[in-house]
Amino acid sequence: MDVDEVIRTCFSCREFTDTPVTDEQLFTLLDLARFAPSGGNRQGWRVVIVRDPRTKAELKACAEPALRVYLAQQAAGENPWNSVHPTAIDVDERWNADERVRFLNFLDAAPVLVVVGVDLGVVASFDKDHDRVGVISGASIYPFVWNILLAARNMGMGGALTTMCVGLEERAQAAVGFDRDTAVAAVLPIGWPRAQLTKLTRQPVEAFVALERWGGAPLRR
Repeated sequence: MDVDEVIRTCFSCREFTDTPVTDEQLFTLLDLARFAPSGGNRQGWRVVIVRDPRTKAELKACAEPALRVYLAQQAAGENPWNSVHPTAIDVDERWNADERVRFLNFLDAAPVLVVVGVDLGVVASFDKDHDRVGVISGASIYPFVWNILLAARNMGMGGALTTMCVGLEERAQAAVGFDRDTAVAAVLPIGWPRAQLTKLTRQPVEAFVALERWGGAPLRR
């Protein structure tokens, strides 16, 4: 598969066959993913491969409260979990509701979960003192995460980038043996897709690119 096709067809896969993913296949895709850039080339990623159903169930439980809030905000017409506009929903009520979320069943069903952590002691966080949510640390981990998903797609596998379990991050860290300074960056279900999606819907370039300054003329072909 050429790189254009890999990029254009790397969809979020949440339905998998029962075909296992071998250690050799995981080694191959991680051997490719490790060439991602990171600040100072410090490569602060830490990876745990999870097949144990009990650990999968614990990571799923960690994700449920944040997803319940997400779905309620979405139903209310909000942009879920944004850090700018206050929410109108009762967050505590949805967070503590005794309610399972069927959407998360793919975490149980995936042959393997690849849990990616980032060592906060080595990444450069130039915005750590700003009065807003920090985003810069992600530059040293998410290229690696996306490389995993691209490599999986190139091998015929599929996956999805999930982050919901950080709502209960300490539990998630304990589940996979991360210390408190290793943030959980992503939980990636990886497996063989039941169906391959090849036509993804995205905004056109003109909708999000401006020349010289935001609000300027759009970049056109």
